[in-house]
Amino acid sequence: MSVWVSAAGRTRFGRREEDLLGLLTQAGKDALERAPGGGTPPEALFVGCMAPGPLSGIENLVPKVAEALEMTGAPGFHVNAASASGAAVFHAAVHAVASGSYRSALVLAGEKMTAAPLTDVTTILSHSLSPREVLHGATMPSMAALVSQAYLDAFSLSIEDVGIVTVANRERAALNPYAHFQKPVTLAEVRESRMISSPLRLLHVAPISDGACAAVITRATDRVAVVGIGQGTDIPDVVLRETLTGFRATRLAAQRAYSMAGITRKEVDLAEVHDAFAPFELIDLEDVGLCGPGEALLWLQKGNGAPTGIVAVNPSGGILGRGHPVGASGLAQIVEIVLQLQGEAGKVQAGKRRLGLAQSVGGMGSNNFVTLLRRGD
Repeated sequence: MSVWVSAAGRTRFGRREEDLLGLLTQAGKDALERAPGGGTPPEALFVGCMAPGPLSGIENLVPKVAEALEMTGAPGFHVNAASASGAAVFHAAVHAVASGSYRSALVLAGEKMTAAPLTDVTTILSHSLSPREVLHGATMPSMAALVSQAYLDAFSLSIEDVGIVTVANRERAALNPYAHFQKPVTLAEVRESRMISSPLRLLHVAPISDGACAAVITRATDRVAVVGIGQGTDIPDVVLRETLTGFRATRLAAQRAYSMAGITRKEVDLAEVHDAFAPFELIDLEDVGLCGPGEALLWLQKGNGAPTGIVAVNPSGGILGRGHPVGASGLAQIVEIVLQLQGEAGKVQAGKRRLGLAQSVGGMGSNNFVTLLRRGD
């Protein structure tokens, strides 16, 4: 595959005054200004967003973004893969550029969530779950709690132990000026935060956020290469799956990405994984093969996932700390990897890394993506 990321852009995540179009435009302009050629528009536009209509009252999003970025006339596409929309739109653009259809593309992803009532947001997010489970009262947090408890029970772990994930990611986010949360938390604060859906407490759960990010991809050799992409799906009904202790869709996506890249997991030294719920970081690390089943907590406790560890895990603060504008998060992970590989991650720079993995979850693990990027040198 000869596809390269030539530039990345982003907005700060959090509660923002701008509307969705404004956030996408800001991120897009940031990436275009950083791209070689002084802002020359790419040939195509790809936009990832989960719910522009229900959350922002915007349909037919692409031509509106194209107009704002002075790209009217360019072919454009909108991709929705729930909370993996940002990863999905990046993969779609990579396929299009790799095929020769376009020499370059601008990839955007964003979501505006904080303007809607919390009950509406909860309902909209539940639309990505199994309709049968929603009919019986399922919400995203309740299904995440079901998976989390099954994982904890299977490996005789305590939810109190998992608090280290939140503490670590909030500590890193406090160094990231683009993150939603700017203050660390303690294990006691995690343990004492209010219950959301047992065993998950408030500080085990990612926040509702606004934000957008962007990447310019091209066939011209540049500083960060896309070396492997993989995607996998699973049945939406969580309770009908063979196991609740991991996501088959992630395992399939990782296998396909490693195969395309011609590498093994041992070459990965940087990872941004989908920690929308704290126990999911453990599940993700095991599903992509960085740890064996049930080993992730001890692996993290030993410091292997620290910014100075053998694999820097979520040095940006992850979704728990950086924030979770759902349509943007998958691409935000890729942008963070690009910045790390370029040595441009500022206070959250995790040393000099060579090969990064971004793993994104759509729905309750039913539409998952893995992206592998390598430093160009």
